[in-house]
Amino acid sequence: MDTLREGARALGIDLSDEQAGKLVTHLDLLDDWNQRMNLTAIRDRGQQLTKHLLDSLSVRPYLRGSRIADVGSGAGFPGIPLAIVLPDVHFALIESTGKKCRFLEHVRDTLALPNVEVVQSRAEAFKPEERFDRVLARAVGPVADLVRVAGPLVAGGGRLLAMKGRFPEGELAKKLSGWKVAAVHRLVVPGLDEERHVVELCRSHDKTD
Repeated sequence: MDTLREGARALGIDLSDEQAGKLVTHLDLLDDWNQRMNLTAIRDRGQQLTKHLLDSLSVRPYLRGSRIADVGSGAGFPGIPLAIVLPDVHFALIESTGKKCRFLEHVRDTLALPNVEVVQSRAEAFKPEERFDRVLARAVGPVADLVRVAGPLVAGGGRLLAMKGRFPEGELAKKLSGWKVAAVHRLVVPGLDEERHVVELCRSHDKTD
């Protein structure tokens, strides 16, 4: 718990006891369900804290608006940890695999997260009643593919955020139909000696900051 609190503080997040407890319970539920289905290859708790929780929270400074979608949510990273620390923001966790959706629903209900919606769908097939201010994806294919499948989910003036490891120079050299790179931010994840970046994309006609 101290590792989690200190790491979050380094990211500018002062966790309440309730939030810290929910973040750790997410990992406990993950360990339990992981015995029956393969949700994560990371079994070591220290690595889970760093590579799942703190890695997820590192993108928080680049979130804006009241509606955020997590594409290919899997075991709920980054969507669940972000929903815990941003209770006033609506998060849609988009996941096509039924078993993973059942896990996400179980986590949402166990942790009492009314701001989380679980959507069983492929991103390109999802037609929300209201589009999203930010659409996030963590380790979900090339940037050009993300633009194609998730771009339509972004509201006017909104942004696509692709969480990456190393700077994706090759991916950014490719044409992004109707979209452009607004910025690439380097992320520093406490306790992680690996590169992390988030690519911020906007529509070609939008102004960049």
